[in-house]
Amino acid sequence: MNVLGFDTATAASSACVLRDDGEAFESEPDPGRLTAPPAHARELMPAVAAVLERSGLRWSELDAVAVGVGPGTFTGLRIGVSTARALAHAHHLQLYPVSSLSALAAGIDAPLRLPLIDAKRGEIFAALHEGSEEVWPPLAVTPEALVERLRQAGATPLGAGDGSIRFRGVLEAAGIRVAPDGANAHVVRALNVCHLAGQVRPAPVDAVLPDYLRLPDATPSS
Repeated sequence: MNVLGFDTATAASSACVLRDDGEAFESEPDPGRLTAPPAHARELMPAVAAVLERSGLRWSELDAVAVGVGPGTFTGLRIGVSTARALAHAHHLQLYPVSSLSALAAGIDAPLRLPLIDAKRGEIFAALHEGSEEVWPPLAVTPEALVERLRQAGATPLGAGDGSIRFRGVLEAAGIRVAPDGANAHVVRALNVCHLAGQVRPAPVDAVLPDYLRLPDATPSS
């Protein structure tokens, strides 16, 4: 299956084409982009066009689009999911929704992996993975509550993601290991989004929605 995948759950856009021969063509952002202002509206489609051109495939030769549906930043997820839906509809492609936390976890090199995405409001989106298993499903939690939950579970994972960078002090003070700031493990790689598409079912285009995991900061006034 020739798959175009991308993720916009954090400030850093990533895109990849994984061909059915196993060769990948990836736009992997520098980890420093995680702390810069997001620019998905400006960066995503050029990244998609670049990886497609490098792959040597035409749109008609793609089979599917895989998109990170979150949790993550509200604006980023809206841009990523709406783009994926539009491309899948326009080019008659299957659409695969992938957890951004699972894609982040896939890039952490440790037996017990703690993907952490900055949820703002003093919270983190977190999950816990061991091997190929999701031990804890995604949750929004304060770093202090996360530390206590890990302590009670006796878990000693390796944390990565922009959430772990932001709250490194709290996590490391509690004995939780965090990948170095410049490590590629902090980035949600689109290559992992492509790989994980093989583990989920395609969904109708209109049924693929962002997984915000909680209500947006701003709500319409009544």
